[in-house]
Amino acid sequence: MLFLSLIQDIKIEDKIKSAPNSNYEIGVFIGSMLPFILLVTAAYLIYRYNKKRQNR
Repeated sequence: MLFLSLIQDIKIEDKIKSAPNSNYEIGVFIGSMLPFILLVTAAYLIYRYNKKRQNR
């Protein structure tokens, strides 16, 4: 997984270098963090659902 993140960093740097303006950098940052945030949210929701179901 660490190897995958290193590959992803290189691609992000290349995208930022070839960006038309500085606002593109914000979009690249959000786009790189969005999958992580979605996975963490999904994991939390599954945890909370199972915790409530176990307490019943």
